[in-house]
Amino acid sequence: MSKVSKVDKHLKAVSEISRAITSNLYLEDILRLIVTVTAEVMNSKICSLLLLDENKKELVIRATQSISDAYNRKPNIKLGEGIAGRVAIDKIPMVISDVRTNPNYLNRDVAKKEGLVSLLAVPMLVKGKIIGVFNLYTSKPHEFSQKEIDILTSVASQAAIAIENAELMVKTKIIEEELAERKLVEKAKSLLIKKLGMSEEDAYKKIQRRSMDSRKSMKDVAEAIILASDF
Repeated sequence: MSKVSKVDKHLKAVSEISRAITSNLYLEDILRLIVTVTAEVMNSKICSLLLLDENKKELVIRATQSISDAYNRKPNIKLGEGIAGRVAIDKIPMVISDVRTNPNYLNRDVAKKEGLVSLLAVPMLVKGKIIGVFNLYTSKPHEFSQKEIDILTSVASQAAIAIENAELMVKTKIIEEELAERKLVEKAKSLLIKKLGMSEEDAYKKIQRRSMDSRKSMKDVAEAIILASDF
């Protein structure tokens, strides 16, 4: 493949990933697309995206184009352990010429079974904070160029943006739902205070008790009270 066609292919991949990030695709689909396109462009045997579980301090495989059970069922990686664990701590890319013989690689048996040789691992960062690691394996010995490192670093950054945007959307939705529920409860409270002469505290407790007794949410109970008052 000529240098020009390689550049064109890389640019096309980055463009495709950028479009995916701004699309209406679900996060899982976006991440799967990212690893699939990256694997194709970089001629990778296995491309995987590991996200950090902050509570357990572990890196967990979140997306990969690999159909290998042996690879997909690998144990989670603790921060600071193995190659990906070190990349997450140091926040810099790491190249391993042969994972089958590298003493710091934790799953050499899986690498031998799946024919994995060289590895490029880059950190996924959001505003300097580590959220995961992007791994790219080849099936033959390979010396990763600075261009290839730069490309995977760019892809990892795009994936991190997609994840951050998805998390922000979820948080925003939760906040909006909480505000909507609060408004309904406040309206229901006002109706009870006005019609039954209750105090604000007693009105709230009445809604709360009905919610517990009926096993419905405070929002549902408040909506029922408001609907009843309309009739």
